[in-house]
Amino acid sequence: MGLANWAWAGASGPESRRATSGLTALLAGVAAAALMAGSAHAQQVVPLGEQDEQVEQAEASKPDESGATLLDKMMLTSRIGETAIESPSSSSHVDQEQLDRRMAATPNEMLFGVPGVTMQADSQRTASSVNIRGLQDYGRVAVIVDGARQDFQRSGHGTQSTFYLDPELVKSVDVIRGPVANTYGSGAIGGVVFFETKDAADFLKPDENWAASATQGYESNGQGWTTSATGAYRFNDNIDALGNIVYRDYGAYKDGDGDRVDGSGFEVLGGLLKTTILPTDNSELKLGWVGASDQWNQFSGGAPAYDVDLKQNTFTARYNITDDDRSWLDLHINGSFNGTRLEQTSLVPVGGRFDPATGLPVVLPIGSKANYDVGTTGFDIWNTSRFDTGQFAHELTYGGDWVSDDVDTTGTAGGDNFYTPSGKRRVSGAYIQDKVSWEWLEVIAGLRYDSYSLKGDDTNASGDRLSPRISLGVSPFNGPALEGLQFYGTYAEGYRSPSLSETLISGLHPAGVVFPFLPNPALRPETGKTWEFGANYKADGVFADDDALRLKAAYFNNDVDDYIDGANLSAGQPGCPFIPGLPPVFVPGGFYVPTCFQHQNFANAKIRGFEFESVYDAGWGFAGLSASLIEGYTVSFAGVRADLATIPSSQVTAQLGFRFLDDRLTVGGEVQYNGKPKGNPIAEDFTLVNTFASYQASDNLKLDFRVDNLFDVNYVNPLNVTVTTPVFEPGVTIKLAATMRFGG
Repeated sequence: MGLANWAWAGASGPESRRATSGLTALLAGVAAAALMAGSAHAQQVVPLGEQDEQVEQAEASKPDESGATLLDKMMLTSRIGETAIESPSSSSHVDQEQLDRRMAATPNEMLFGVPGVTMQADSQRTASSVNIRGLQDYGRVAVIVDGARQDFQRSGHGTQSTFYLDPELVKSVDVIRGPVANTYGSGAIGGVVFFETKDAADFLKPDENWAASATQGYESNGQGWTTSATGAYRFNDNIDALGNIVYRDYGAYKDGDGDRVDGSGFEVLGGLLKTTILPTDNSELKLGWVGASDQWNQFSGGAPAYDVDLKQNTFTARYNITDDDRSWLDLHINGSFNGTRLEQTSLVPVGGRFDPATGLPVVLPIGSKANYDVGTTGFDIWNTSRFDTGQFAHELTYGGDWVSDDVDTTGTAGGDNFYTPSGKRRVSGAYIQDKVSWEWLEVIAGLRYDSYSLKGDDTNASGDRLSPRISLGVSPFNGPALEGLQFYGTYAEGYRSPSLSETLISGLHPAGVVFPFLPNPALRPETGKTWEFGANYKADGVFADDDALRLKAAYFNNDVDDYIDGANLSAGQPGCPFIPGLPPVFVPGGFYVPTCFQHQNFANAKIRGFEFESVYDAGWGFAGLSASLIEGYTVSFAGVRADLATIPSSQVTAQLGFRFLDDRLTVGGEVQYNGKPKGNPIAEDFTLVNTFASYQASDNLKLDFRVDNLFDVNYVNPLNVTVTTPVFEPGVTIKLAATMRFGG
């Protein structure tokens, strides 16, 4: 059986449950063996073959002898080796310690408190969509896992562009907000979220050739169980490998009022295989596979109506070679393929459906299927050359990328697959960027060229554009208190081509009522134009020799020209026909609404806001404060202004933690205030309180504890305004986990 299929064969139904029960028993046996094994303290080490400055930075971020944790973590996505605090942009890094503290079961929980970032999942919690600064769906935010674009998209009510990744497999997350991230691919006018999965070098101690661990976790709300096992092996100094498998079985959760939320349960089997090879002293090859097999039920009328099975396989190959001095050669070559198949099967006869071609009533019989197959192939190459001209130091980065999305959807007439048309889309680009540094001055200037082509059965569309970026940073102070202060200003543009669904969807609405969808091959791409002004501050030894303080703040103003959104047209308007023979909906027994729906360009969307992020660490404890205030609206070509539905809550998040018993015990809490966005009909202000604790009981046993939504607040994510019925989020949730590790 092939690598991509070994875990997923028969991944639904009774056979799946028997298999996963056996898996649980096997992993429990691994945990029992760990209890009898010799001690092996789990610690992070620097991955093999990382660049010299990355190694030095990673070493600097480890706890020192007094326990203080320095806060500068290298951004894995940085094309020029920056940390978040060094970057003249709004960027954040979430490391393994923070992820462990979240005890996340779904991607939605990994980015809690990161300013400007909101996750949307409706009730199907494994299907996550990322919103950055009010922009989401259809590629406006590029989600990348180990260099592979996650472009799966299924249109309908609710989340559109979703990705599937188990948090247990992730070691860090980098977030870059705004089109300043346009070196990472076409379309990311909202920003980039880059997930890096675990490496063997993160898991193995320097003196170990092998190690294994097992984790068992439980959540009270929904009675969710998690079982995970990790193993790593170092073949020699130049080759290592890691594997991770995780199984989750979660029931439906209850909201803050104690009501069970239909369709919120899920079953997940996820896996990771990754190897690092050092062909030479100055080169590195990473080969990886990440897989997911998810299952959940879709509810209608309080009962399961559909069974949904998802299979995803992501394959990546990343190669880096440098010269001895890392001067003219720092070449990266990445290739990837991400294949996702979602199959939706009706469990009951589904009425209230209409044939999208004729508008006549149909009933979906039991066993009717809708299939969504999306394959994304990507290739990315870039090089950085470092040199000096006089007193100016240059980091010149140049490269290109190519991504192909192939979408194939099938199903019964009247099925949900109608909303997601089949087709092919190709996007590509090339860029050049120069970072120039001189004493207190830093300038980054870049230019990116994008092109796209899109093809359906009867439609072809294409386009291209040049997008500039310029950043100016100044560090005007030399004194010990202010030498780490940098002010910066940035102007950047990004270019997003229309998606297949936005361009090609056509036919009659197949559920509830009948009205035409109109294709729009004349859609123009969106152009994001962002001004940003901010400050970075870095200081060590603020109140004590071993403490550290990091601050980032930014104001941004983003104008998205030709913003694409849905528009309703009255029957009889140009392009919107009145269909005779179908009575209007107000006629008893009728079902035809005399209107049309089409994706159209608006003059622009205007979004502006403020972001703040800070953390203080003194060894014995840590504190953090982040905030994001945001507002936005669209403007039609007629000058009509309307609130933008994808604007998230404004947030202020505070965290406080303390370390005891030589740092073996950590306890703390989080408070987050959410202010409803303007014009949102379902949102309310709410405040969440969470607590957490972690105890390294021995060298080979770690215990974790967390309570989310401590006061059982009943609240709704305002982004879920796009669904037909508001979905309330989980009430109070208690999380427990135990991890055993051994090695030799």
